[in-house]
Amino acid sequence: MLQGDNVHVTLPFVAPHAHVIYAMSNESATADQRQRLLLVTGLLGAGKTTALKVLEDLGWETIDNFPIRLLDRLIDVPKPATLPAPLAIGFDCRTRGFNPRAIIAQVKALSERRDLELTTLFLDCSSAELERRYNETRRRHPLAADMPATAGIRAERELLEPLRRWADLLTDTSQFNANALQQVVRERFAPDEGHELTLTISSFGFARGMPPVADLVFDMRFLDNPHWADDLREQTGLDPAVGDYIRQDPAFAEAFERISGLITMLLPRYRAQGKAYVHVAFGCTGGRHRSVFMAEQVALALRQSGFSPTLLHRNLGSRAADLLEGGHFR
Repeated sequence: MLQGDNVHVTLPFVAPHAHVIYAMSNESATADQRQRLLLVTGLLGAGKTTALKVLEDLGWETIDNFPIRLLDRLIDVPKPATLPAPLAIGFDCRTRGFNPRAIIAQVKALSERRDLELTTLFLDCSSAELERRYNETRRRHPLAADMPATAGIRAERELLEPLRRWADLLTDTSQFNANALQQVVRERFAPDEGHELTLTISSFGFARGMPPVADLVFDMRFLDNPHWADDLREQTGLDPAVGDYIRQDPAFAEAFERISGLITMLLPRYRAQGKAYVHVAFGCTGGRHRSVFMAEQVALALRQSGFSPTLLHRNLGSRAADLLEGGHFR
């Protein structure tokens, strides 16, 4: 793979609102058969690196700081029998041989190829905001030399103006924070089928340790404990008698409604923020009764709401032990 040195500008953005201008390029009837190619460029500090990272998470093959004069050779590398992953190429004024007018001429020629769907994304930003970002990161603008960052920004803006006017898509990130820019990129370039969230619902026993990784943890030890019912001790939250016992607790119904409602509300928000994995864990003392039953009931409710959780019971096979259940929380 041809790849230049990765040089990144940290993006300490400020607010999650900005005006975004999209101008779609023409697509032919055979667009789904073409190699999808996205050229990502713009002002240094405007968000190119962030955009490329999001594209990579969305399944794109990404190359940053690529010598754009070699683009023809990269595209003509023998392709697999199936349509390859969409390709995103990042370049800016630091790229070797950077010449905006020559790049435009080169890309115009490539856009006439019937086997390519080529789009150019230009990331813009106000000079005042770029100066603020350079001051916060204490990075020197590559075109400023010994002058203030404003001089480098001014020179870069003049150099890139032909590309800015010519680009298919223009996004102004002046008022974006990092999350807002990621959201814009996901909304524009995510696959049509959408981002799939991997959801895990688990149960565990606090007496046997917390789960190492969980996004949401709910403590079920406020519910009456079936362990202290002699005929239920050796059973688990999968047994109907244990479920009936837990349901009789006056706190169960309201707790179940509130917890399942909260999770159902949060999951689309997690998906919208690009989170790929969500783990919701329910704990009780031994991890055999209350947590198991609640995890089962919440997973059922989530399936009815259109989600597809994976259900795990970490301590279901552990033996019932009075010593574990005899602490302050029973």
